[in-house]
Amino acid sequence: MSRLSGSRAIRRGVLVLAVVAVALGVVVFVRGGSDSAAQAKRPEREWCTPGTPRTVLCPNGKTFEAKEHATHGDAFDCINFANQADAQAVLRVDPSDPNRLDEGGGVACRGLPEPRDVTPVQQAAQKFKCAPGDSRSALCPQPERAFEPRYFLRYANDAYDCADFASQADAQAVLRFAPTDPNHLDGERKGIACPDLPEPKDVKPVRR
Repeated sequence: MSRLSGSRAIRRGVLVLAVVAVALGVVVFVRGGSDSAAQAKRPEREWCTPGTPRTVLCPNGKTFEAKEHATHGDAFDCINFANQADAQAVLRVDPSDPNRLDEGGGVACRGLPEPRDVTPVQQAAQKFKCAPGDSRSALCPQPERAFEPRYFLRYANDAYDCADFASQADAQAVLRFAPTDPNHLDGERKGIACPDLPEPKDVKPVRR
């Protein structure tokens, strides 16, 4: 074999080895990427063990520790709770409301999902003071106050009841603004909201 032929053979062998190495590298990379993707889908920590209390991280937990949420000062916000009823339970445990969950009238975190408990905590409700710009409501019933229907639709769910309005006409204005009735003010679906509320009244039916 000539020196030239031997050199070509060596170069050919090196090229084959390089191709094999690249192929193996691709396989390792692909497999490694697959493993990484699988690991990314697995949580770093299992949050919701069977005995974990209910929170927004574990919304299906069977127990809820209301006292635990009321003994650390202003440590929790509405977003920490799985539902509105849990936040209300914390407000009931300590009406001084260290977490500042009360959104007016002794009802906590109105925007959270069901289950709900919107029966006011009276000790907290008594602390409420109407600000000059607050919409007319049962808490601020002054007739000279402006009424803003969108205020009662800001959460787009069943966040307000008939008891939150100063008059039937105000509740009807909310139903007229949003005939889908997310607050369920028209329980009989006759187009009239909260018929038992006091005057002034607006009983012209809203087309549902």
